[in-house]
Amino acid sequence: MQFNIEMIGIIAGIFSTAGFVPQVYKTWRTKSVEDLSMGMIVILVIGILLWLIYGFYKNAPSILLANSMTLVLILFLLVFKIRYKEK
Repeated sequence: MQFNIEMIGIIAGIFSTAGFVPQVYKTWRTKSVEDLSMGMIVILVIGILLWLIYGFYKNAPSILLANSMTLVLILFLLVFKIRYKEK
C-alpha cells in the first residue's frame, strides 16, 4: 500500500476544523460573546480566505476542504459576535 501524503492533510484538516466546533456550540448555547475578540475573528477570516486561494492554485483538496469548513465555523462566530453583542 502506497503512502498518501494527502491523507495527512485531510486528517490534519479534520482536527484543525473540529477545534472550532466547541467554541461555536458554546457561543450559540450561552449567547455570550464577551470573550470573543472581533480582531481575532477578522484576522482568521482573512487568513482562511488566503488559504483557500492557495489551496485552489495548488489544487490541494485537503486545504480546500478543511479551510472551507473552518471558514463556515468562523463566520458563525462572526454572526454570533454581531447578533449577541453585549449591551
